[in-house]
Amino acid sequence: MPKQSIQMYLTNKFFWSYLTVFLILLFTIGIGVSAGSVPIPLSHVFQIIFSEIFHTKLPDGIDIATVNIVMQIRFPRVLLAAMVGCSLALAGTAFQGLLKNPLADPYTLGVSSGSALGAVCVLFFSFQLPFLGDFTLPVVSVIGGFIALLGVLALAQIVQREMSIETIILAGILASSFLGSLISLLIAMTGEELRQIIGWLLGSVSMRGWPYVQLVTPFLVIGFIILIMSSRELNAMSFSREDARTTGVNVKGHTSWILLAASILTGSSVAVSGTIGFVGLVIPHIARRFWGTDHRHLLPLSMVLGGIFLVLIDVIARTIISPTELPIGVLTAIIGSPVFAIIFISYRKKRVGS
Repeated sequence: MPKQSIQMYLTNKFFWSYLTVFLILLFTIGIGVSAGSVPIPLSHVFQIIFSEIFHTKLPDGIDIATVNIVMQIRFPRVLLAAMVGCSLALAGTAFQGLLKNPLADPYTLGVSSGSALGAVCVLFFSFQLPFLGDFTLPVVSVIGGFIALLGVLALAQIVQREMSIETIILAGILASSFLGSLISLLIAMTGEELRQIIGWLLGSVSMRGWPYVQLVTPFLVIGFIILIMSSRELNAMSFSREDARTTGVNVKGHTSWILLAASILTGSSVAVSGTIGFVGLVIPHIARRFWGTDHRHLLPLSMVLGGIFLVLIDVIARTIISPTELPIGVLTAIIGSPVFAIIFISYRKKRVGS
């Protein structure tokens, strides 16, 4: 690479932004693995992970019990929390950019509730689809979220043909209430599954292990690729659908792909961790304040920020009143609700002022 190109790359603010957030993510993952009822030095955490990945000899002073705690319990848990945070932040960024509204996210649009209903149905009826096996849960969850989103858009169009953002948000809240009542009905009909379903609905990455990490990985990769490939079109549609059409953007086609990708990310996250609200609402808003509205950078930076956020929330959830663990969905709601109120008030002030 020419020297001039290297200098231009190093002076680009996004280079340092990517480097900073990735280093923070690695450090946060290390802290997440280190913290717990049995504290493990941060240096030992990175040495164990490095040794397991590259098959090198462990340094003296690290016993097999510590290795098992790191690699079989904490590391997959922290990794899963990071991946769920990444998925929800990506989905929220896509919804907000597409709908041009900072209040849009999987939770307010009813996608999370649809995914939760699909997952609860799998848990309640204990069925597996042919050829899918363990992937039945995330696939049905994704389908449930996508159907819920289509229902919200259809309802919004019936109420108002132009489908204003406020109408879509209200339709999403209505859909969430309805789907939530169906979930409550299934819970009321459960017997031995009651504790499992309620614990899952509150949101948790506890005792999931490597199978759940493997389960969510392909959905995160597919959703990320679709959204990154549509980032330029998302930029164009974020300003005006009409202007996007005049520049040759297939608005209808790209809208479908973006909605599908966001539903895939939301559904797979709900399937492995339960309902975790406000991540897709708060994180994109924070990222937009730091890095602007260019989705070519906003999507990956929001993704990493979401992973950092949820790993920290999980650390707080399992250490604040140790040895008892709090559901991370409860903590994200406690933090997210006042932030949502602040965003909503500032958004309304801007609308009134304009």
